[in-house]
Amino acid sequence: MKKTYYLFNPGRLSRKDNTLQFVAFNEEGIEQQTRYLPVEQVGEIYAFGALDANSALYNFLGQQQIPVHFFDYFENYMGSFMPREALLSGRMTIAQVKMQQNKAKRQEVARLILQGAAHNMLKNLRYYNSRGKDLEPIIATIEKYAACISETIAIDELMGIEGNIRKMYYEGFELIINDFSMEGRSYRPPKNEVNSLISFGNMMCYSQCLRAIHQTQLNPTISFLHEPGERRFSLSLDIAEIFKPLLVDRVIFKVMNKKEIQQQHFEEAINRVVLKPEGRKIFVQSFEERLQETIKHRSLNRSVSYKHLIRLECYKLQKHMLGIEQYKPFKMWW
Repeated sequence: MKKTYYLFNPGRLSRKDNTLQFVAFNEEGIEQQTRYLPVEQVGEIYAFGALDANSALYNFLGQQQIPVHFFDYFENYMGSFMPREALLSGRMTIAQVKMQQNKAKRQEVARLILQGAAHNMLKNLRYYNSRGKDLEPIIATIEKYAACISETIAIDELMGIEGNIRKMYYEGFELIINDFSMEGRSYRPPKNEVNSLISFGNMMCYSQCLRAIHQTQLNPTISFLHEPGERRFSLSLDIAEIFKPLLVDRVIFKVMNKKEIQQQHFEEAINRVVLKPEGRKIFVQSFEERLQETIKHRSLNRSVSYKHLIRLECYKLQKHMLGIEQYKPFKMWW
């Protein structure tokens, strides 16, 4: 089974025969011990430090269908190197564009995505409410907003509801997380520890969704809930809405409430709070463990990982656009 490799240190990545060679640099720029990554075991690479590489290396990664996701020091997602599209389908692209351009059909898909996201957020809140966190008022308010989703007739209305649901949902973080205060959502830049983890985790989720899309025939720039824009893979934002409560928020609650990540794992930098390298490693390890967890899929009648659920979501969207099967968003049932 192929694995995800995380490169936290700056270094040089190169091809060595038919494998990958990584030489990390320490803070003084001195080379450390060389690591070899068997290419047949590499599924994707996350680079959190400056990466020295040449075109020959990227040509090799492209041949092996290995993407590389880049993050800067402030945990911002900078972009991805994606191998050449291997599953191109003109028929699929035409169907996706037609559905996006049809106002009623786009609205239908966007509503379903938001319904799935709202359901999964409520699942998280009910889980912690049953453990004495007194989240009933927040749950009731979100349920009222969610009931309005099916009545919307425009995307901007839907995004307004999404914003209200998110605002209430994040108020629940104040009660769920024990030793840190969120003080409202702050995006660019994140102003405190909880917001720093949310921003970082969301970026990790977006890149996982982008990878899953790339493994299907969908076009990552043609989206339904979020407006397609220049130089962004907006379909990954759509799909991430469904999976952030499952993959990101649950990891945040775990690492903070179990004190795996504490105050010393953060630092203030230019008007923002960011994770130190050690804290980043802890979060990434928990996130990776979450991706590898499995559940018994009710339709497939077999165990699938949370990571594979993202790709299954892409397949469901494909079938919907091709008129094969009505799309039903993933909703946690446990």
